[in-house]
Amino acid sequence: MKAIITVIGKDKVGIIYAVTKILTENNVNIEDISQTILQDYFTMMMLVNLSKMNCDFNRLKEQLDILGDEIGLSIKIQREEIFNYMHNI
Repeated sequence: MKAIITVIGKDKVGIIYAVTKILTENNVNIEDISQTILQDYFTMMMLVNLSKMNCDFNRLKEQLDILGDEIGLSIKIQREEIFNYMHNI
């Protein structure tokens, strides 16, 4: 099972660390990552593998939502099949 994580917001130190820390704690593997800074805005997209995750999907989503609120970023996670379906219409 795979998912897409998107992170968007004002650039600041520690964004990648904060997101990957949550993924590491939940045994989520990053298979691909792309990040860039557009003027002062940080954007990142990750393809992650959830097959060995040690929590349920909703708990991981909740942790990422909390992190986004704490550091002022939009952090979204979608299952790969839903992401693909939404972008193929």
